[in-house]
Amino acid sequence: MSSNIAELEKRRAAAHMGGGQKRIDAQHSKGRLTARERLTILLDEGSFEELDMYVEHNCVDFGMEETKIPGDGVVTGSGTINGRLVYVYSQDFTVFGGSLSERHAQKICKVMDSALKVGAPVIGLNDSGGARIQEGVASLGGYAEVFQRNVLASGVVPQLSLIMGPCAGGAVYSPAMTDFIFMVKDSSYMFVTGPDVVKTVTNEVVTQEELGGAVTHTAKSGVADLALENDIEALLAARDFIDYLPENNQAGVPERPTNDPWDRVEESLDMLIPASAATPYDMHELIRKTVDEGDFFEVQPTHAGNIIIGFGRIEGRTVGIVANQPMVLAGCLDINASKKAGRFVRFCDAFEIPIVTFVDVPGFLPGVSQEHNGIIKHGAKLLFAYAEATVPKITIITRKAYGGAYDVMASKHLRGDLNYAWPTAEIAVMGAKGAVEIIFRSDIGDPDKIAERTKEYEDRFANPFVAASKGFIDEVIMPHSTRRRIALGLRKLRNKQLENPWKKHDNIPL
Repeated sequence: MSSNIAELEKRRAAAHMGGGQKRIDAQHSKGRLTARERLTILLDEGSFEELDMYVEHNCVDFGMEETKIPGDGVVTGSGTINGRLVYVYSQDFTVFGGSLSERHAQKICKVMDSALKVGAPVIGLNDSGGARIQEGVASLGGYAEVFQRNVLASGVVPQLSLIMGPCAGGAVYSPAMTDFIFMVKDSSYMFVTGPDVVKTVTNEVVTQEELGGAVTHTAKSGVADLALENDIEALLAARDFIDYLPENNQAGVPERPTNDPWDRVEESLDMLIPASAATPYDMHELIRKTVDEGDFFEVQPTHAGNIIIGFGRIEGRTVGIVANQPMVLAGCLDINASKKAGRFVRFCDAFEIPIVTFVDVPGFLPGVSQEHNGIIKHGAKLLFAYAEATVPKITIITRKAYGGAYDVMASKHLRGDLNYAWPTAEIAVMGAKGAVEIIFRSDIGDPDKIAERTKEYEDRFANPFVAASKGFIDEVIMPHSTRRRIALGLRKLRNKQLENPWKKHDNIPL
């Protein structure tokens, strides 16, 4: 018995040391934490229960049988975040560069299978040099096993990826299929082919950071959702973020106590909309003054800034928020905004998170580039997502809602449950100037007549009452009562039941 206990302690110590002190020091010198240190910050103190600590690789080629390290480059198990169960895996760069072997993949698959069985989120901390080359196709098969589980878990349990080091080649596709990706600035990167291959094939010279760094993927490509300053900030952000998400697609949104009155009046919102229709304002102000305690977790803040997405709470319960941002491109919908918001709406619908939409949209962004790059198909993604969603949907039109963009932004016609407008709302096919130039083309040479016609059009359509008279707007509300109206609406819709016709799956315009 005592010899077995001694052996147990010896093996545990070996697993905890990973690739050894020299490699741990090298990891620290790059400003990165080790796999176990990361889990200590991510999870509640003392909650981590490790699985498969003693697993070793089964490779006998290229001298690999001489080097076996317990755990085989990934730490797996479960723990809690603010008392709620999560399953985790954390790749250990000190062990074979965090490379994925057959057994390494099996460990990841085991925790994903467990998470699916019990209905708990999966958080992956990625820090890996890619497939373990010595294992050849066995390693590639391991990746595919992980990919398959990402797909099966999609829409069943939330999946969050934290990229905390290299993530290249086939390794990038697992995070890409998860729901959200956080990266660390100047420390993590993602790309299918690295700078050396790019230079060889296309003769382009580019650094790792420029090709696939955190800023690149959060601002340009939209692959990742947040770029954090360091490992600790990323892990603490993940803790906050998971608090907003349901445990699975049947658990319902989490609730937490709040002292923020549900009927709080925000008089300042009555002055939010500028006197001039051409003057922008910051939609963040409306969002923060509507949600509990001004607490809003924005997702993809640096990509497609013309639309805002993220999570807040009303009466302590999570809501998903989508809002046009007049400060960027006047709030027009373009390709990137449509893709960004469309995927977010589908996530909310998959996990029964109610959606609140704030609308100030002059239309879709015109341009040859937009048309040639498929704005029709990409814009349809957002339209499809809203139309498909069966969760409670509350829409507030603050100012402009023109053309097809009015339809797309959770309109009554797309089964919006409660559609409100502020008195400043304008709901029409297009702005007065463009409309008059089409309807009264023969008067274009007469500025006085055009001015008269423009005023006539504005008097007729530059208000919410035509849409309200047709039942497309349920009520014209005062801006200061926005929070109260949303809170009441969400209470009413809590037991909403709506089902789409049976289908194997839909065919969203990808």
